[in-house]
Amino acid sequence: MFFLLFRVSANRIGLTTLVFLVPNKMKIPSLLLRFPRCYFSRRTYFVNFRFISRADFPGLDSLGPALRCHTKWICSSNALSRELCQQAAPEQQAEALSDREQRLVDRLYQGLIQGHRACLAESITLIESTQSRKKKVAQVLLQKILSYYREQEKLNQGKPLAFRVGLSGPPGAGKSTFIECFGKMLTERNHKVAVLAVDPSSSTSGGSLLGDKTRMTELSRDMNAYIRPSPTSGTLGGVTRTTNEAILLCEGGGYDVVLVETVGVGQSEFAVADMVDMFILLLPPAGGDELQGIKRGIIEMADLVAINKADGDLVVPARRIQAEYVSAMKLLRKRSKVWRPKVMRISAKTGEGISEMWDKMAEFRELMLSSGELLAKRRKQQKVWMWNLIQENMLLHFRTHLAVKDKIPLLEEKVLRGVLSPGLAADLLLKAFKDGL
Repeated sequence: MFFLLFRVSANRIGLTTLVFLVPNKMKIPSLLLRFPRCYFSRRTYFVNFRFISRADFPGLDSLGPALRCHTKWICSSNALSRELCQQAAPEQQAEALSDREQRLVDRLYQGLIQGHRACLAESITLIESTQSRKKKVAQVLLQKILSYYREQEKLNQGKPLAFRVGLSGPPGAGKSTFIECFGKMLTERNHKVAVLAVDPSSSTSGGSLLGDKTRMTELSRDMNAYIRPSPTSGTLGGVTRTTNEAILLCEGGGYDVVLVETVGVGQSEFAVADMVDMFILLLPPAGGDELQGIKRGIIEMADLVAINKADGDLVVPARRIQAEYVSAMKLLRKRSKVWRPKVMRISAKTGEGISEMWDKMAEFRELMLSSGELLAKRRKQQKVWMWNLIQENMLLHFRTHLAVKDKIPLLEEKVLRGVLSPGLAADLLLKAFKDGL
């Protein structure tokens, strides 16, 4: 038995205390176990009837004549509210869906955990949608997949089931050709490989070619591989807005190696490093000199640097650039206690060095797992990506806010005519937004 105490004031009634009332011979009520982070105080009374009457805490306890004593377990409303919010969030989201949406979530969820590629493709399309209702449905699906994946990790002694690998490099480095060769080797070794290939979107038309899959003809026909090209849609950093969530869906679908291929990037575009276990930088033989290697940016984020196209007439330039990057990497600050970034020569055309590269990647994963750095890195990445999504959604909220929406065109026009400086216009918009909150 439990009851609530309320604080009564002139204009509101608020929950202040939750009280559990149990016979003294009973152990801790099972309902209390649902609130492990709440602090309960215990009071025992050897009476059959007790009346509480205070100005702001009216309440009544009553027991039958058969009970000689009882125990109260009392919890403050602040702690209880926090706990209830944490426990009820997924359920509230699910309850907000219509019957049709709930059936869609259940169908996609069952298809995903059974390894159906069509359900995986439909799920990624759902999370990429910008329609508000579909975004809510996508979050419910992601929550279910995340719960399922955590259960599977527990069965695997807490170790991650999938290896997340980010692959980046300048345009023309041979990223798609490398993935074709590398992915075929992995599927032949009984791995299931998911490739999330990101293509740049046009800044003028907004369209995207999505042509990476055309360079992976053999891998795209492999039943143990799944390739998903996606446009950046204006997102900076070489990845899409939903790449992190697509990785989770691929893992829920049973793929144990997830490769994320970014667009052709420069020195400062390494957002993919915040969502993968290992970040690989692919460079062509003419990838600059030693000075390029010691510049801060994408080079210092790489766990492995691979010099591609090391075949034919390019073998000698590839050896030279490998030596220069080995020298340059020694000058960079060490980011891991157990791993020092390596520089290798490979050829996606002939397959030379591909198997050795996978051995180095497996060695990296084992070292990071045994040291605990991999799990710590994943936890940190979730926090980073949460704030990235907050920043993105805050900008969208800012643009559509009623206090700002009508002022934006007027101030933009004044900035274009030179009447206002961009800084002053931004300050006026921010002030209007702050006043409208």
